[in-house]
Amino acid sequence: NVSLGDSWPIPVTIIHGSRPGPCITIIGGIHGDELTGPSACTHLLSNAFTEPGKPLDPKSLAGTLRIVPVVNLPGYRMKSRYFPDGRDLNRQFPGDPGGSTTRRVAHQIWKHLVEDTDGIIDLHSAAKGRKNMPQVRCDLTHTSSYLLAKSFGIEIILDSIPAKGTLRRTANAADIPVVTYEGGGADTLGDQSVKVAVHGVMNALRSMRMVPGNPQRPKFRIMASGSTWLRAGEGGLLDMFVSAGSVMREGEVVATISDPATPGMTVDIVAPEDGLIIGAATNPFTAAGMPVGHFLPISKHFALLEEQIDEHGHFMVNGSQEQRVWREEHEINEISLDGEWSGGEVDSEWIGSKPTGSEADFEEEAA
Repeated sequence: NVSLGDSWPIPVTIIHGSRPGPCITIIGGIHGDELTGPSACTHLLSNAFTEPGKPLDPKSLAGTLRIVPVVNLPGYRMKSRYFPDGRDLNRQFPGDPGGSTTRRVAHQIWKHLVEDTDGIIDLHSAAKGRKNMPQVRCDLTHTSSYLLAKSFGIEIILDSIPAKGTLRRTANAADIPVVTYEGGGADTLGDQSVKVAVHGVMNALRSMRMVPGNPQRPKFRIMASGSTWLRAGEGGLLDMFVSAGSVMREGEVVATISDPATPGMTVDIVAPEDGLIIGAATNPFTAAGMPVGHFLPISKHFALLEEQIDEHGHFMVNGSQEQRVWREEHEINEISLDGEWSGGEVDSEWIGSKPTGSEADFEEEAA
């Protein structure tokens, strides 16, 4: 209770290895209602990884690993994306020791967790009302971030520069490599999203020779610099026929919108070409212009997707299955998808609604 002067301690587990190596920071819960990161970090801190003889046993580790399951503790306690003052912590970096509450906390995070690290893996899930299939985002022009993204070991990497004040953009400006992992949705826990997050973190650590073993590489890797937002043309009730991870043929119906005020009226939203739904709405209430799906066009390489489809038509991400196949880096089919972020930016279209009556609201009204 900040009004009573309580502090906000951020639990951090630091594992110092017995051999020299880099310092890597794993962050979860920068948005308090996104649970994939906290769950993945909790798994990494379990006995299955940290007891003697396991990968994160200090005797096996090279360098230092810092794991922060929930960096936005007050938001987590409130089950909210935001800080109590109504601000998004992931828009306030590098922070300000004399600024708003959230900016002061961002400054402490920057000072104690970011400035002296050699790399950051920032674990996220989608905001309320939507769900993302497992994917990695980074600025591919930042060489060390590009290498970190590849080391995560999954198929979809989105080349993007996020909004000003985000941890990733601010750290990259300070030449600190950062990747953002996205998987699952807010207020939910998906086994696949958490499993792939843990798999990706361990892959990255193996690639850096911080832990024993060889990284598990995907059969192919898509480096996408463009995507398409599928938007509702009408308001009404949204009936989704597919979900995040669905593989689509051109013309297949993604969703149908009906309007209780206009009985008999339905509007179909269809796949514009062959590709993959990498994010999908889960809230049946929609309005004209709202995003329904985040679509990655993959017409020229569709056969690769078809080789990894389960019985439900979903793409099976590397790390979500028990099977492990060894591949050398040169054996990976690396595909560059050039294009634009059609209909909106990849990192900014789907964000949660801000709590009303917050300090941030009052400042915006005065501006």
